Amino acid sequence: MQTVRYTQNAAAALSEIVTKHAPDQVFVLCDSHTEQLCLSLLQSAGRVITIQPSDAAKTLDTLASVWTALQQGGATRHSLLVNLGGGMVTDLGGFAAATFKRGIRFVNIPTTLLGMVDAAVGGKTGINFGGLKNEVGSFREAEEVLICTKFLATLDAPNLRSGYAEMLKHSLLSSRRMWSEHLLFDLADPDFGQLQTLVQQSIEVKQSIVAQDPHEQGIRKALNLGHTIGHALESWHNAHHAEALLHGYAVAWGLVAELYLAAAQTEMPTEVLRQTARFVFDHYGRPAIGCNDYDALYDLMLHDKKNRGRDINFTLLHEPGDVLIDQHVERTLIDESLDFLRDA
Repeated sequence: MQTVRYTQNAAAALSEIVTKHAPDQVFVLCDSHTEQLCLSLLQSAGRVITIQPSDAAKTLDTLASVWTALQQGGATRHSLLVNLGGGMVTDLGGFAAATFKRGIRFVNIPTTLLGMVDAAVGGKTGINFGGLKNEVGSFREAEEVLICTKFLATLDAPNLRSGYAEMLKHSLLSSRRMWSEHLLFDLADPDFGQLQTLVQQSIEVKQSIVAQDPHEQGIRKALNLGHTIGHALESWHNAHHAEALLHGYAVAWGLVAELYLAAAQTEMPTEVLRQTARFVFDHYGRPAIGCNDYDALYDLMLHDKKNRGRDINFTLLHEPGDVLIDQHVERTLIDESLDFLRDA
């Protein structure tokens, strides 16, 4: 299982990691935001490579710029890349490390809540391509993941909520007890001590699933709960609006829509749908979609990597902790779930 370190001293923990792996050179990849807000917490960690922030920069051009910086910096197969940032940085940086010289070692230090509980753990790397999320990438685990919740002090409220959506997903995959605890957490006035405990629990849920199925051939598909519709909403929004949608907002809306599918198709208790929907609508609002957008959203779902042929495969629940993968749902029910998301 991937090594995850929990610490309140990121510089000391990274120093121990570097000593352990003894690379010939250390490179630190960050975006311009994390360079300004977070890099100082690592002190002098290595040669810095800076890229533009936001998911819009998760492109082939940015990937090539990282390869170029590594090449010009004299990186070898014995070098180490430290990915310091949110999910975009760890996804792209992990892919850059996995492919440069056919693979160099890397360490993920997520600085956002979303990065901590989702992108940095589990071995998925990649970039967006052709207007689709994470269309090109590879499975490659970091040597270690360093979790320091001090970085969360730099987050604004929308980005905190964005990360919490993935934690809510993990709670639904785990148990009714964990799901209930997550619905009671006060996102408007977060207790960061309590949040640190919830973060570790969330990571452990994901690690347990990934350890059973590293390459997503079976149960790891459970982690796609909320993402089939969520990714479609995210791609649609980003194609129609100048300001990118935070990933966790799309996941939160996707959870509501896919819990609707579960309530209709697998007899999941409607109370799970109602209580989750209330929490999501209170904290994330609703997507600005109309009936005329359903065809475009359905077409985006057809491009989901989990599909076989023209069947869209969903991850659904029978109840919290009881997961059903590779579930086919008829188009009419998908449209109903979007109606519920808009108007419930």
